[in-house]
Amino acid sequence: MSADEIPATRDPADGLAAVAALRRLADQLEDAAVEQAMREGWSWPQVAEALGVTRQAVHKKHAKRLIAAGVTLRRRH
Repeated sequence: MSADEIPATRDPADGLAAVAALRRLADQLEDAAVEQAMREGWSWPQVAEALGVTRQAVHKKHAKRLIAAGVTLRRRH
C-alpha cells in the first residue's frame, strides 16, 4: 500500500495516535509469537530469521521477558 492509498485524517493527532496504536499492537503480536515459538522449542536463530533480524537483536528484546514468563530457553551447545 502506498502513501497515496492511505486515507488521510483531518487532524494529524489522529493519524499519529493510529500509528502509535499500530506499533503497540505489532509489539504485542511479536511478543506473543516469539513466546509461542520459544515454548515450542525454536532456537534464537530460527526466530530471528522469521522476523528478519539478528539473533542478538531478538535475544536482547525478548530474553528477559521470556525468562520472567517461565519459558525454558534453548542454550547453544
